[in-house]
Amino acid sequence: MTKTTFDLIVVGGGPAGYVAAIRGAQLGMSVALVERAELGGICLNWGCIPTKALLHSATVLRACREATHYGVAGADAARPDLAAMVARSRKVAGRLGQGVAHLMKKNGVAVFAASAKLAGAGKLALDNGATLSAPHIILATGARARELPTLPVGERIWAYRQALAPTEIPKSLLVVGAGAIGAEFASFYRAVGAEVTLIDMTADILPQEDAEISQLARKAFEKQGIRVQTQCAVKASSPTASGVKVVLDQQGRQSEQEVDRVIVAAGIVGNVENLGLERTRVKVEKTHIVTDGLCRTDEPGVYAIGDVAGAPWLAHKASHEAVLCVEAIAGKTAHPIDPLRIPACTYSYPQVASIGMTEARAREHAQRTGGEIRVGKFTFAGNGKAIAMGEDQGLVKTVFDAKTGELLGAHIIHPEASELITGYGVAASLEATEEDLMHTVFAHPTLSETLHESVLSAFGRALHA
Repeated sequence: MTKTTFDLIVVGGGPAGYVAAIRGAQLGMSVALVERAELGGICLNWGCIPTKALLHSATVLRACREATHYGVAGADAARPDLAAMVARSRKVAGRLGQGVAHLMKKNGVAVFAASAKLAGAGKLALDNGATLSAPHIILATGARARELPTLPVGERIWAYRQALAPTEIPKSLLVVGAGAIGAEFASFYRAVGAEVTLIDMTADILPQEDAEISQLARKAFEKQGIRVQTQCAVKASSPTASGVKVVLDQQGRQSEQEVDRVIVAAGIVGNVENLGLERTRVKVEKTHIVTDGLCRTDEPGVYAIGDVAGAPWLAHKASHEAVLCVEAIAGKTAHPIDPLRIPACTYSYPQVASIGMTEARAREHAQRTGGEIRVGKFTFAGNGKAIAMGEDQGLVKTVFDAKTGELLGAHIIHPEASELITGYGVAASLEATEEDLMHTVFAHPTLSETLHESVLSAFGRALHA
């Protein structure tokens, strides 16, 4: 007979849900995980992982085309094999999906392939007719791409699923939304030969990033041949014989453009429908479940984590949230997440990574509190390893509290930015000051030396600038 009563039930098997299930099992709870589609969620199957696999294929292709610069002959004739790129991307996602299934089995988590909704205190009704019970139910149902009424998704207008599994490279492509997802797709499709236009309604691309970094990213994109239009929106679209005609509005000036395909990357909305929330005290604001610092909703015994619980919409935030939520349930000391200590990464070319406050936000904070800030900058043009790699374009920027030496923010633009930002993440978590960072010995020659130099720069001590 199938077990139906547990200590903890998790709804959703993405980076939030499956991590919550594992941590619950580690703490001795009997755990069930309910997932209606694929273990690993959107991130593993149709987001973070397959996107990065395609982007790495683009990196290899780019390296081949530039091989003569490094004294390697014959590789510059490399061309993209789109079918092989997509097949490898799907294989990578499939392998990791199997890994999650193995982790569930290893940790004794009961997995139910079904949809679920709350059905009274401590109860969950599955669409297969079963009812599960537990004193603690965690909702980790994730989010989905925001739909735009002017751009209905279909054969020629793509959301992320279609963009990750194309059968051919479009000659021309419009990417709507210049946040992380849009920037990544623009980079990939430009690398494999598409003529790409990237638009956003805000004043610059990557609008959540430091303004100086966003401007450098825009210049880098345009240098690659990506056409960037900001303060621009799609007012209408219509099919043509072979593509899509769109009407763009850029600060009141309308124009028409015809492209083979359109990718819609205009944000996400939380998956809050059909969960039975209307019969509970759970509050929903702007498609996201409202929680406190320990992921509790207003309904006793019901919690929400990950993308469905709101920004920042990052897999690593979701997984960290899962652990703190379960540990709080188990009665262990748990600390709410500090959003300023969560790194954000965009895997475009070049990559952009950041943690903490932008310079503008730090200045506003200082003005309100009567403090001052110090800003340090170091370009990769002064770093030996970057020059040796042929990747000497980019910037590391750090922002400190001038009085206390607290690291308020760090921002990097470089092909290896996502790997470098963790250095500052560790520093922020340990509450390291500028003195701690300046006294740290960084190995030479490494790209990480730029992290050190930027800190030195903030306090007038840069050695190689």
